[in-house]
Amino acid sequence: MIIEKIVEPYFGENMYVLVDEKTKKCAVVDPGGAKDKVLNYIKQNSLQLEYILLTHGHGDHIGAVNYIKSQTGAKVVAHSEERDLLLDKRKNLSYSMHCGAQELDADIYVNDKDKLDLGELRLTFLHTPGHTKGCMCIRVNNEMFTGDTLFAGSIGRTDLYSGDYKQIEKSLRKLAKYEDNVNIYPGHGPSSTLGIEKMSNPYM
Repeated sequence: MIIEKIVEPYFGENMYVLVDEKTKKCAVVDPGGAKDKVLNYIKQNSLQLEYILLTHGHGDHIGAVNYIKSQTGAKVVAHSEERDLLLDKRKNLSYSMHCGAQELDADIYVNDKDKLDLGELRLTFLHTPGHTKGCMCIRVNNEMFTGDTLFAGSIGRTDLYSGDYKQIEKSLRKLAKYEDNVNIYPGHGPSSTLGIEKMSNPYM
C-alpha cells in the first residue's frame, strides 16, 4: 500500500492518493484542487483510479472532483448524510472559493461501518459527524484518513452549516476507542497517530 500526499496550495488542504500496489488500483481522497498534480501522479505510475473518496463535502475538499471524474470515470463515494451539502454550492461554500461553484452527487453513498474493496485493500467507513453531519473517516489496515474531524493537535471547526460541537465530541470519543498505533492522515496539517492525539490533543 502506498499513500501519496498532495497539498492543495490555496487552503493547505491535504489530498491523498491511496494505492494498492498489487493491482495498481487507486483512490484519491478529498481532491480539493491541484487536479493536474493528482492526474499526473496517477498517469506517471500507471495507476487505475477507481474511486474519489470524500471525508466531507466542503468546497476545499471537493473542488477538483467533477474534473477528475470527467477525465477518469472514477466513482465518487460519500456518506449518505452529506448529500444535501454536496448538492448545494452555498452550503458547501464552494461558491465563494477559488475553485468556483461546485455541486455534485456521489455515485456511492455509504453509512457507518460500510466496507468497500480497492483492489486487495479493504476500506471501512466510520461516520464521525460534527464538522458536518456527514463527515466520515476512512480506515484501511492501520491507516485512517480523518478529514476535518481530527487534526494533529486540533479538530475541525463546528460553526458552519450542519456543524455541531456536541457531535464532534462524540465522534472523537469514538475514534479514541481505536488502537494507539493507528496512523492518521488529516485534511489539513501533518500526520499523527491516535496514540499521540489521545495524549496531547486537548480535544480528545
